[in-house]
Order: sequence, then C-alpha cells, then structure tokens
Amino acid sequence: MFERLQDIEKQADELRIRQADPEVAVDPKQSREIAQKLAEIQPVVDVFRDYRGVETDLEGAKELLADGDDPEMKEMAQAEIDELEPRLEALKEKLQVMLLPVDPNDQRGVILEVRAGTGGEEASLFAGELLRMYGRYSESKGWKVSITETSETGLGGINKAVVMIEGDRVYSRLKFESGVHRVQRVPSTESSGRIHTSAATVAVMP
Repeated sequence: MFERLQDIEKQADELRIRQADPEVAVDPKQSREIAQKLAEIQPVVDVFRDYRGVETDLEGAKELLADGDDPEMKEMAQAEIDELEPRLEALKEKLQVMLLPVDPNDQRGVILEVRAGTGGEEASLFAGELLRMYGRYSESKGWKVSITETSETGLGGINKAVVMIEGDRVYSRLKFESGVHRVQRVPSTESSGRIHTSAATVAVMP
C-alpha cells in the first residue's frame, strides 16, 4: 500500500511541475486535464503526509519513553503515544478506503436523508445539527443544496429531512457519511446534568 502511496505522491509532484509550465498554462485542455487529475489524487497525498507526520511523532514519543529517565517526561511520552496510536490507525484506515477502486458514481450529486434515531428530543436536535453541518460543508465546497422534505420539532430539531446536493464530486465526498451517528453529551433540555446518548441515521444516495 505504501509503495502505491509514494507513487501517487510522486505523480502529484510531477503534475504540479507540468501545471507551472508556461506552455501548459496557455493550453486550456491540458490545464483542465491536469487540474482534474490533481483534484482526484491530492486528497490522498494530503492524508498520506498526515500519516507520515503522525508516524514520525509516534516514533519520537516511543524513543523518549524507552530511553528517558525523567518520570514526568516518560508520563508525557506515554500520554502522547496513547493519543497518536489511534490517530495513526484511523489515518491508515482512511488511506485504505481512499485507495479502493473509483466508484462510477463519485462525480454525481446526492440525495441525503437525515433521520432522528433513539434519544427523543435530543436526537432530533442532534439530527438538526448534522443537517446544518452538511449544509455548511456544502456551502464551503460551492455545492447547491435544495431541501425537498423536512419534518421539524418545536425546539429547532428535525425528525427527518431530505436534501438534494449538486456539485463536483459530491458523492465521492459524502458517501461514507451513510450510517448511524451517535453523540454523548448533557442535553440542553436536561436539568439534572446527566449525560445522554442520542443517535441519528444518515443515508446518502447518488
């Protein structure tokens, strides 16, 4: 996997060099093809570089833990290891997913459905927050969002909402959002300060 990632990183560097070539800059077709290819592989390169950075930090923390004499420094190193190991594993899993064969639907827009799950009114509030988050993300990407169905609650939450999102590579960026999302927190509606677990389901269809 890592040899393939190194090849992709090298390809991105070569594409950027070509993109800066004055002859390419005046050729709209070549410029468009290079920009499109970079847009496809640059996210993989960015995550790969994040992975290597975390890996380097983790190796340093492990060396400090093994060789250090100061108990306080060793404790700090262990805390850093505990933080970095799951981050490294999460980045590795993300890279594995990103290297999967290209989905023919990746270029398409989506129909996104958010439903409140278990958790009563707090779940409805959480579903509303998810919907607004997807709306802000879509806005940052320049995508067009159209609400086709919504069922709101009295406190600003939603029981269900369906939206259409149109733009460049929408499905490729949102398809992994499908599934159950959970949150643990003290609800604004809870007077006793107890932590509640609430859930919402998200479906993403091209």
